Amino acid sequence: MTTVDENARVETASVQERRDRAAKFATRAGQLQRVSSRVSQLRFATFIAAILAFLWAEIGDSALADAGVPAGIVLAAVFSALVIYHRRVKTKARWFDALRRVNLEAVARIHRDWSGIPVRGRHATAPAEHPYAHDLDIVGHASLFQLLDVTASAPGRATLLEWLLAPAAPAEIPDRQAAVRELALLTDFRDGFSARGLLAREAQSPDVARFLAWAEGEPWLLQRPALLWTTRVLPAATLCLALLAGMGVLAAAWIAIPVIANVIVTAAAGKHAWASFSSASRGEILDHDGRLFNDIERQSFESPMLGRLQAQLMASGAASTQMRRLARRVACADVRFSAMAHFPLQILLLWDFHVLFAIERWRQMNGRHVRSWLDALGQTDALAALASLAHDHPDWTFPDVATGEPPVLEARNLAHPLLRPSVARGNDVRVGPPGTFLLVTGSNMSGKSTLLRAIGTNLVLAQAGAPVCADAMRLPPLRLHTSMRVQDSLEEGVSFFMAELRRLKTVVDAASAARAAGTTLLYLLDEILQGTNTAERHLAAQRIILHLLEQGAIGAVTTHDLTLADAKPLAQAADLVHFRETIERIDGEMRMSFDYKLRRGLATSTNALALMEMVGLGGDG
Repeated sequence: MTTVDENARVETASVQERRDRAAKFATRAGQLQRVSSRVSQLRFATFIAAILAFLWAEIGDSALADAGVPAGIVLAAVFSALVIYHRRVKTKARWFDALRRVNLEAVARIHRDWSGIPVRGRHATAPAEHPYAHDLDIVGHASLFQLLDVTASAPGRATLLEWLLAPAAPAEIPDRQAAVRELALLTDFRDGFSARGLLAREAQSPDVARFLAWAEGEPWLLQRPALLWTTRVLPAATLCLALLAGMGVLAAAWIAIPVIANVIVTAAAGKHAWASFSSASRGEILDHDGRLFNDIERQSFESPMLGRLQAQLMASGAASTQMRRLARRVACADVRFSAMAHFPLQILLLWDFHVLFAIERWRQMNGRHVRSWLDALGQTDALAALASLAHDHPDWTFPDVATGEPPVLEARNLAHPLLRPSVARGNDVRVGPPGTFLLVTGSNMSGKSTLLRAIGTNLVLAQAGAPVCADAMRLPPLRLHTSMRVQDSLEEGVSFFMAELRRLKTVVDAASAARAAGTTLLYLLDEILQGTNTAERHLAAQRIILHLLEQGAIGAVTTHDLTLADAKPLAQAADLVHFRETIERIDGEMRMSFDYKLRRGLATSTNALALMEMVGLGGDG
């Protein structure tokens, strides 16, 4: 069994690797920033020299003055080249700095330094009535989603959240595991993906839904052939009349006729073109997601799932190529932001309508593929996030999903994945088969609730296709429901006890639904029915557990009620385990310690009175 010291060594090795990579990228970024500084100075000097050369050509009276203009032109050309080169250097410097930050963030994730782990994109949320998300810290601060979210795209974040909130089909889990294993070895690919996400978030959060709605919508201009031909004929007439006027065949006043017509057409229909441009010109999607598409398309994959996702991007021509084509057409529409350039182009040539035609032709050919492209990107991005977890925790394991066997969840050295590896304590756990339940007893703070959350959170990881925080794990297809953090509601007038009953009702109903569907429910119940008196709580808890046993559900229950399993049906079904504490009085001061190790049998000690004494509420004072 892996010890705490061994966990610490693995943690240190992963941290050192990440710090070494961060240092390498920081060095490269620093070199480029120094180059950028020198180029900036050279740009300034070249600019001044070009100005002086032109001035010398204008006011100089020596023979050298004639060389001022060609010298100025050469210096201006050098300045333009330096501008382009400087932009590239600064882009590379930002790229390596982003890679540095990705690896430093990874160190914070390994250490579970939640303040150092940024919340990427919009805050992830789960429905209020979700069967386990709030009890198991799937979303929110210091959550599983925050730990995993190194995604580079909005589709990736949405897919990752979806996978954590709903289990994959049993047949899909091995496919995801194979993909995660492969990506765990592709550190440069994953870090590059994540770095692109950092740079994109610094620009603007993409409005994927709006872009997708535009891509799958109906064209506007192509459905109006009369307007389409009008926008072609009027510019041609304008150019012909201008040519004839230039040749002296017609008076220049004739040009006013098509120009006025162009103005009328623009006033009547131009707003529709601009609305379409606004939806299509999601620059952060065209540029950022297009680069991510290109990264996926260029990578060589062996796992079947990654191969299918790559093929999904290539099915209708490379998605990255198509996005670049759209980006070029959208760039032509951006001339509308320059009034001096846009006004003459529009009134003379009806520029916007020609650009709109080109964009709608792209949508006609590719719009139906965009959702598939974004789905492939989202899944690859989510798999890369799970792979980062696997890479940074090489001592974790991929669980076996067993079908066609009695439903039993078994794990060796299972620990809570949200705890820092150097302090997490693992335990061997077995839940099931149907007709049994794990009854966990022990004193306050001994680790009962943490054990339940460790079981549940690792099950969520397992069913998402990720590795789990254990030496080994085997599980059947399961549905997960919990009742651990129940709250009353003043707004709805619901007491704590009623809120708890409602929560337990969903667990019981889920067990019945799972049985009817031919699957098994895994329930995790933590100190249930605390909102009523001891006698009624005892009887009600027994009744609920018996009902869950009758439905073939498996699960774990924590309790301080050491007589809960006294009833004969429960006594036969209960698998008794407990945690214990050590209480010592040193120099007149009471001290308590826990080893968080699970032991067989029922707890034999309590610590409530000792805790009262430790906080100054003892009976002697």
